[in-house]
Amino acid sequence: MAMVDVYNLRKEKVGEFELADVLFDTEVKEHLIHDVVLWQLARRRSGTAATKNRSAVAGGGSKPWRQKGTGRARSGTSRSPIWRGGGTIFGPQPRSYAYKLNKKMRRQALVSALTMKHRDGRLVVVDNLDFPEIRTKQVAAVLREFGMNSAIMVADDNRNLQLSARNLPRVLAIGSPGLNVYDLLKYDVLMVTTDSLTRIQGALQQ
Repeated sequence: MAMVDVYNLRKEKVGEFELADVLFDTEVKEHLIHDVVLWQLARRRSGTAATKNRSAVAGGGSKPWRQKGTGRARSGTSRSPIWRGGGTIFGPQPRSYAYKLNKKMRRQALVSALTMKHRDGRLVVVDNLDFPEIRTKQVAAVLREFGMNSAIMVADDNRNLQLSARNLPRVLAIGSPGLNVYDLLKYDVLMVTTDSLTRIQGALQQ
């Protein structure tokens, strides 16, 4: 079991926390991290692209000319895909890009990402992230104190933190259930409270 220092918001050491080796000192499986990131991005796609086929394009209700006797090719509607202003053949339609991914793969990818943060010295454990009011300056001051430009801050049931951090473009404040591989890779430092870290370890070791 590895031990990490626990700090307060003034970057003063106030204790230590024991990390589970199976979560923070395990083999990093980059191929699983890659698979899970693609899975997350696919699930985030809106899938709202759409074009109109010949039945959805306005107009074209009547036959442009009679079937025979004009010397021209027969045509049933001016909204045929081969006509200008006609419908689109096999165009995109609203769809979901989500697909299933094995739960064990998702768990192992998250464990690999946590191990990377710990090995790279980008895991910061604090006793709390409680702020008396909603003020972005308070979160920015904490980041300056720890010398961080980009961070994902994890604290449960902390509305003041989430509202205070939402205007900082390189900061994400979430609860422990929202911890995911994509955001761990996107932000440089993982700052987490001892309570949330206990919940994370408990959930991932089940």
